Amino acid sequence: MRMHGIGRAYGPTGGYSANTKKAGSDSYAKSAAKQTDRMAGGANKVYQVYLQTDDMLYSGGNGTGLSFYIKYAEESTEEDPVVVAKGVDEYGEEFEQTIHINKINPNYATIVEMRALEAHTGVEKQNGFTSLPMETGNMGLHERRNFMDMFQKQIRDMTVLNQKYAVEYYRYSMESYWDFWNNR
Repeated sequence: MRMHGIGRAYGPTGGYSANTKKAGSDSYAKSAAKQTDRMAGGANKVYQVYLQTDDMLYSGGNGTGLSFYIKYAEESTEEDPVVVAKGVDEYGEEFEQTIHINKINPNYATIVEMRALEAHTGVEKQNGFTSLPMETGNMGLHERRNFMDMFQKQIRDMTVLNQKYAVEYYRYSMESYWDFWNNR
């Protein structure tokens, strides 16, 4: 019995023709390098790291190159907590944002806003877990998402994987942010 694998039994498979460049050709290698650069976001990235000091609420970033720290602003009060986030975005550009904690909506927030909320509310981080869903690792500075939906997806995924501790932890985190939003 003879097996030919996936695709047509004889000749090129779908999408390929006799004119397809061979892997050894120079133009193929250049094209592959360009595609790799595009997928990686361009040239080699340089990551900025901010070492946390005593007056910082948060210092960190994610896999996109976004890196920042958060401190309470001078004008911050108990009734209107305000923080300042400073850092570099995923493109290496410096930024500074003033964030009013009570205005953060977890149903439509940026990663920087949620990190500020996480730090202000003191949502407990356990065993190296962040209190935010794993999807946040690829968010850009200005990207807004529904974090409650992301939590629910994370909880479903962890349930499928039978990760009971992670399910409970993400449920606790989601409920903490939900309580904040409802009680502000």
